[in-house]
Amino acid sequence: MNYLAHLYLAQPTSDSYYGNLLGDFRQGGLPGATTDAVLAGVQNHLLVDKFTDSHPLVRDARRQFSRRTRKFSGVALDVMFDHYLITAWSQHHAMPFAEFKRLAYARLSEKLPVMPPVMQQRVSAIITQDWFEHYASLDGTLQAISNIARRVRFANEFATITDELATNDRELRETFAAFFPELVAEVNQQALEHAHRD
Repeated sequence: MNYLAHLYLAQPTSDSYYGNLLGDFRQGGLPGATTDAVLAGVQNHLLVDKFTDSHPLVRDARRQFSRRTRKFSGVALDVMFDHYLITAWSQHHAMPFAEFKRLAYARLSEKLPVMPPVMQQRVSAIITQDWFEHYASLDGTLQAISNIARRVRFANEFATITDELATNDRELRETFAAFFPELVAEVNQQALEHAHRD
């Protein structure tokens, strides 16, 4: 899952939001003075990634991609799932998306000073460039995926995945609709952040 979904599956606190994104930026270990709430957020992030990567529906979706793009399909699906979450937001969350986004950016901004440098740069870009607003449209999401593909350092044909995503949009949207409630149920059942809820 990508950044927005990880925040959706976090607890509504700055420490939880930080931890649930820190899971993608922990190379070389975790920062010093990391709180228990942040650590619980990291564990929740890892649970979400493991459940997603091993889920039969997600594995089947990845097999829909061509051989030249399949290695990149996991990254692309993560971003597409954020788009699908936004387009069906009212089915999943009582808070309007615009308000959730505003609170998310505020909570992440609070933690910017303690983030590892690479994470700080990425999260600053998410906030200042309003990535989640771009993910609200299919065109904006496909452009974001194309930008990620261009940053891959080895020779590849990953940029062509946007054509495959557009072609398979309906099927992938249905996959998300079936998969996401199972992911939410798993996170709620495991309750890794339960002790750190406000």
